[in-house]
Amino acid sequence: MSKPKTTAPGVTALPGRGVGHGSAGMFKTEKAEVKNSRKTIRRFWDYMKAYKIRLLFVVFLVLVASLQQMLTPWLISIAIDRYILPGDLSGLLRIVLIMGGLIAIVAAAGWLQQYMMIRISQDTLGTLRRQLFSHLQRLDLKYYDSHTHGELMSRFTNDIENISNAMSQVVTQFLSSVIAILGVLVMMFILNPPLAFVTLATVPLIFVVTKVIGKRTRESFKQQQRLLGTINGHIEESITGTTIIRLFRREAAEEKTLDSMNRELKHASTKAQVLAGLMGPLMNLTNNIRYAVVAAAGGVFGIMGIASVGTIAAFLNYTRQFGRPISQIAQLYNSILSALAGAERVFEVLDQRPEIFSPDNGAAPSALRGEVTFRHVNFCYVQGKPILKDINLHAAPGSNIALVGPTGAGKTTIINLLTRFYDIGSGEILIDGKAIGEYDLTALRRNLGLVLQDTFLFRGTVMDNIRYGNMEADDDAVYAAARSSRAHHFIRHLPEAYQTMLSEEGGNLSQGQRQLISIARALLANPSILILDEATSSVDSRTEFLIQEGMSELMKGRTSFVIAHRLSTIRGADMILVLKEGTIVERGNHQELLKQNGFYAGLHATHFETELR
Repeated sequence: MSKPKTTAPGVTALPGRGVGHGSAGMFKTEKAEVKNSRKTIRRFWDYMKAYKIRLLFVVFLVLVASLQQMLTPWLISIAIDRYILPGDLSGLLRIVLIMGGLIAIVAAAGWLQQYMMIRISQDTLGTLRRQLFSHLQRLDLKYYDSHTHGELMSRFTNDIENISNAMSQVVTQFLSSVIAILGVLVMMFILNPPLAFVTLATVPLIFVVTKVIGKRTRESFKQQQRLLGTINGHIEESITGTTIIRLFRREAAEEKTLDSMNRELKHASTKAQVLAGLMGPLMNLTNNIRYAVVAAAGGVFGIMGIASVGTIAAFLNYTRQFGRPISQIAQLYNSILSALAGAERVFEVLDQRPEIFSPDNGAAPSALRGEVTFRHVNFCYVQGKPILKDINLHAAPGSNIALVGPTGAGKTTIINLLTRFYDIGSGEILIDGKAIGEYDLTALRRNLGLVLQDTFLFRGTVMDNIRYGNMEADDDAVYAAARSSRAHHFIRHLPEAYQTMLSEEGGNLSQGQRQLISIARALLANPSILILDEATSSVDSRTEFLIQEGMSELMKGRTSFVIAHRLSTIRGADMILVLKEGTIVERGNHQELLKQNGFYAGLHATHFETELR
C-alpha cells in the first residue's frame, strides 16, 4: 500500500493542500533556479561514486571493445604492404585469423560493458528515486500548494527515465567514442604524422557546429520537459475530477485547454527535435569534407613517396572511424542534454529546503494532557496578506472547542498551525504550557488526531487503512477501533470483510463508509488532541448519526477542535469561537452566543435554520 503524505499515525495530510480547503492554496513559491550542466554532472557523479570500482571495470571493457577500431585499419595496412602486394598468402591468413579473434574479444567485451552499465544505472537511479520520494515526504505543505501532482510525478517518470536511458546506453557509447577518437589519433600519428595533421585540420569545424546547435538544443529540451510536466498535471487533475467535469458539462472546455497545452508542447518538442536532427546531417557533411581532403592529401603524399599504399588505405579507414565517433557524440549530445534537463529538474526538488524542523532534543512525551493556548497569533500565507490576526484562545484538557465562521475566515488555518503544517508569523502556541516549536515534530503529531471532510484512503485492505493509525496495533485493536467508530457493521458485510481491497482513494466505498474508517484510524492512533474538520458535511442523516456516534466515542477524554457548519455538531461544544476575516469576533457556548444576538446568531439563523425545522 502506498504511503500518504503524513508524519505521524494520527495525522494525515491531503497531497497538494493543507488539512482543509481554506486559504492554504493562496501560497506560491518561486521556482528553483535551473542549475548549469557542469554543476549538474558533478552533482550526479556524487551518486555514482559508490560504484567507482565497477565503473573502472566498465572503462577497461570499453578500452578492450575499442581495440577493433584502433587496430583493424593498422592490420589492414600491414596486410596490404607486407602480404597482399608481395603475394604472401600464408601471412595474409594469419592476419585474417588475428582480426577474427579480435572481433570475438570485442563482441564479448561490448556485451559485458553494457550489462555492467545497466546494473550501475539501475542501482544509482534506485538511490535517486528513494531520496527524491523521502525528500518529498519532508517538504512543507506550502510546496505542494504551488506544484501540481502531475508536475511532481513527471520528476519520477519522464525525468528519471531520461536519466536512466542516458546512463544505460549513452555513457558507454560516449566513453567508447572518446576512447576511439583518442586511439585513432594515436594510431594516425604513429603511421604518418603529416596525414594526421591534415585530418586534425578539419576538427575545429565540428566543434563550432556542435556548440552552436547544442546550446539551442539544450534550451529547447528544458522547455519540452517543463511543458511535459504541466500537461501531465492537467491530465492527472482531469482524470481525478472526471465526475465534476461531466456534471458541469466541461468536457469540451477541458479538451480545449488540453489542446492549447498540447500545441505548446508540440511546438517546443518539434523545435527541440528539429535542432537535434540537424546535428547528424551536419556531422555527415563535415565527415565527407574531411574524407575528401584526406583522400586528396593521401594521393599527393603517395605520389611524393611520403606514404605507402597500405598507409593511405589505413588512413582512409581511420578517417571514417575518426568521424564516426564524433558524429556519434554529436547525436548522443542530444540524449545527454535531455538527461541533464531531467536531472536538473530532479535536483530542483531536492534543493527545496523545508522551513519546519523538529528541534534538537525536542520534548517527546508519549501522551499530552491536551491544554492548548494561542497567544496573539498572527499568520499569513503570502507576505502582506494576513489570514489570522491576534488570535487568542485557551482549551482546557478534555474540552470541546468548535470553530465556526464563513469560508475564508481562518478556521482551517488555525488547524494548520496547531498541527505545525505551517509555522506562525508572530505570537505563540502552547500545548501543556510548552511552546509548540519545542516539541519533537514526530512526537507532537503522534498526539494529534485528524479527521477530514475529504477522507483519504489508500490502495490496500480495509485492515491496512485502519492500522495506518498505529502500525504496531494487532488485529484485535483494529477490530475494537472499528466497533467504537461504528464501522464494524458495514465492514463485516464487505466481500472479504477486513481483507477487502480498496480501490484508489477508497472509490468502492461510500463517502460515509470512508469517513467511518477514517474515524477508526484516528481512534487506533489514540491521540491526545483531536481535530475534526467538517467531518459530517457531505453525508446523509442516517450516516451522519453513525459518524456522530463514532466521533462522540473518539472525543471522550480528549481535547477536541471541531470545524463544522451543522448545528448538531457544535451545539454541545464547551466553547464556540466565531471567526470573521481572521479574527475571533465572539466566543462562548451555544446559548450564550444566541443571547448576544450577534454574528453567531446571524449565522445560526441563516445556516442552521433548516436543521431547526
